[in-house]
Amino acid sequence: MPSGAKRPGGRGPADLVVSLYEAHADAWDEIRRRHFLEEAWFDRFLALLPAVQASILDIGCGAGEPVARHCIERGHRVTGLDAAPALVGLCQARFQGHDWLAGDMRTLALGRTFDGIIAWNSLFHLPPADQRGMFPIFRRHANPKAVLIFTSGTGHGEAVGTFQGEPLYHGSLDVREYRHLLESNGFDVISHVMEDPDCGGATIWVARLA
Repeated sequence: MPSGAKRPGGRGPADLVVSLYEAHADAWDEIRRRHFLEEAWFDRFLALLPAVQASILDIGCGAGEPVARHCIERGHRVTGLDAAPALVGLCQARFQGHDWLAGDMRTLALGRTFDGIIAWNSLFHLPPADQRGMFPIFRRHANPKAVLIFTSGTGHGEAVGTFQGEPLYHGSLDVREYRHLLESNGFDVISHVMEDPDCGGATIWVARLA
């Protein structure tokens, strides 16, 4: 049985991601805000945006630190989405004047487009089949020349780690399929680094809408 599959009579780890973050929002926030290993990547991302004061959609924004804060402090406007209302509440308290929404990324339909789209450490909490459906959603929310940055695994599959002693699900497609999904939705790959040692081993994609 795949690690993220549903168990008979119950739910699998993929179904428990949101409740895990909701239950441990303060603990996650305390850990996450201390480390910004990805700062160099977000400096590159922001430098690629087609507007000086860009509109940014942060899908899986967590509590807004450190990524959304980094974007806001550099003069950009952020709209953040997270499935855990407790994390969204922390964003609303910290960054008034920006838009913070609780919801499922898989059904995202804001009717607006953005200069930059972020799915950092969030897309990979979806099962592979659900990840495929996100790329048309990225496209529908992208302005011309919009830049997309996201993290993934290194190959097709599922894995379950732990946070606060509870199972935390991760899923991934393979490199070829991510490239196909980006290209078929109009994005050109700018950068792809697997297990970047300077970014905690993250596998990173940066793409621009053609």
